[in-house]
Amino acid sequence: MDSAANVSHYGAKDIQVLEGLEAVRRRPGMYVGGTDQKALHHLVYEVVDNSIDEALAGACNRITITIHNDRSVMVEDNGRGIPVEIHPLKHVSALEVVMTILHAGGKFGGSSYKVSGGLHGVGVSAVNALSEWCEVEVRREGKIYFQRYERGRPVEAVKEIGKYKGEETGNKTTFRFDPEIFKGDMDYRFDTLSQRFREMAFVTRQVKINLIDEREDPPHSMTFFFEGGIKSFVRYLNRNREVLHDVFYAEKNIDAIGVEVSVQYTDAYNESVYCFANTINTIDGGTHMTGFRTASTRVLNDYARKNGLIKDGDPNFTGDDTREGMTAIISIKHPNPQFESQTKVKLMNPEVQTLVTQVVGEAFYEFLEENPSAGKAIVKKCLTSARARDAARKARDLVIRKSALESLTLPGKLADCSERDPERTELYIVEGDSAGGSAKQGRDRHFQAILPLRGKILNTERARLDKILSNHEVRALISALGTGIGDSFSLDGLRYGKVVIMTDADVDGSHIRTLLLTFFFRYMQDLVESGHLYIAQPPLYLISYKKDKKYAYIEEEKEKILKELGAKEDKASIQRYKGLGEMNPEQLWETTMNPENRTLLQVTVEDAAEADRTFDMLMGDSVPPRKRFIQTHAKLVRNLDI
Repeated sequence: MDSAANVSHYGAKDIQVLEGLEAVRRRPGMYVGGTDQKALHHLVYEVVDNSIDEALAGACNRITITIHNDRSVMVEDNGRGIPVEIHPLKHVSALEVVMTILHAGGKFGGSSYKVSGGLHGVGVSAVNALSEWCEVEVRREGKIYFQRYERGRPVEAVKEIGKYKGEETGNKTTFRFDPEIFKGDMDYRFDTLSQRFREMAFVTRQVKINLIDEREDPPHSMTFFFEGGIKSFVRYLNRNREVLHDVFYAEKNIDAIGVEVSVQYTDAYNESVYCFANTINTIDGGTHMTGFRTASTRVLNDYARKNGLIKDGDPNFTGDDTREGMTAIISIKHPNPQFESQTKVKLMNPEVQTLVTQVVGEAFYEFLEENPSAGKAIVKKCLTSARARDAARKARDLVIRKSALESLTLPGKLADCSERDPERTELYIVEGDSAGGSAKQGRDRHFQAILPLRGKILNTERARLDKILSNHEVRALISALGTGIGDSFSLDGLRYGKVVIMTDADVDGSHIRTLLLTFFFRYMQDLVESGHLYIAQPPLYLISYKKDKKYAYIEEEKEKILKELGAKEDKASIQRYKGLGEMNPEQLWETTMNPENRTLLQVTVEDAAEADRTFDMLMGDSVPPRKRFIQTHAKLVRNLDI
């Protein structure tokens, strides 16, 4: 038989054309990054970005975001309002064109918006497409216009619904995400939204952003307004740190491109550098980040050489040396930014690198010359960093050599698995030898490895890399993972696709988990961002009644299970697990390690700047901020006679 006969015919009829916004609904990942919690929040950002663009155009100074009880979101601004007159080419209202047609907007011609973050023209129309319903009110020229859409399609034509007094114009967009697209128990997180809008307010001076959550009773609200702009942002990030000098700030416009930079060094051991393009946090950096790093390293080397702060025979500082303890914000405003994708995580304009290098090079050197005490303090920090980095390199090389000699195994500590494909393997980091023993016996040896840690690992927030690498438990962890650390870190060597932190459900267990999270965030952040880090959820209680046995993973679940069993608390047997070691191997497998039954929490970093500040506050040297945090968030409990 001719093999070609088995191949189905491929012709013109097989070419599909997706009309309107159907492409967005078919492939939401291309437009908002997916259908998960992060993408859900991205819907809000896309609408707010349009209001921010009005602010950048000087037409808006107030934005209000309200989360309603039905999980719909309203975004209101006092900008110019979307035009409503009939579009000359599409023969419908310009409002309908903007809301229902991809790549339609007022940001392509350059006359309406000199600077904008929403230059792809797909943002608000993509939100409309992915919403169960969306309603837009426009205030222009004393009249209020309205249109409603359902899953991206207009229900009726744009109509006038009333008049308003005064001169204030603007938009009010209300939408509810489509549960057919965003499935499961999806909802907005107030903290996630507030962190994003705080950043926006920092990089958009003189704009007040209000966030209101009506799901709370009474409604919870926060207002963000910062006259100091990114200088205030740097002070905010450093408010729990010991600073070495006053904030450096530079601002310059060249060829219609605005460059703003703010820098301050602290006594911390990590860098906190964040960059923005047209108020959008470009988390993967880009040409503005490259230009800043090049200029700051060159300036510090030139300044140190000129002032005799580096000896003639000593090598120049590396970029890592000059960035230790640095907190910096780079914000550029560009009339035609080129982003890597619609989610705008990386800036690609090559000319921006040259401009940022020029602005930072001139202004930062002038700052150091005019502030010699700041210059000496920064160079001293760089010198200390360079020495520590050399010591860390030697310690890291020792760890790597030792790992190679031991073939990446740790006899007596790491119980490895037989599977070698990282996509199928898991490493459980377990607290203590007792729990480690249960985990080793209860695991599936084919794909699950166990690494027990003795005691609490070093607090890596308060130590440099050379000291960290001298810690036995940290070295065991690095060797087991196979990724290396610091300059030599690479996910290519990762031996386990899932790295699971499994600690006791008590205060000590929480502390050990926090210490491990601090280490991973500071020194293996790529591991976290790539989705490899998880937290195991062991049960709190074993509830037995007659022949039934059930596990409760949270306090509230205990009462629910007792009701399901039809048992009163004094009649049922309730065992409170104080540690993993109290469970026998079968129970540990059944509740916490069996992929069919277990609950794993994936660790993600939604906002690097806020995570950076939080780790610094909770794990750093400064006590008062940590004390305030505990006093604010601690739950009041009754003293129980046990």
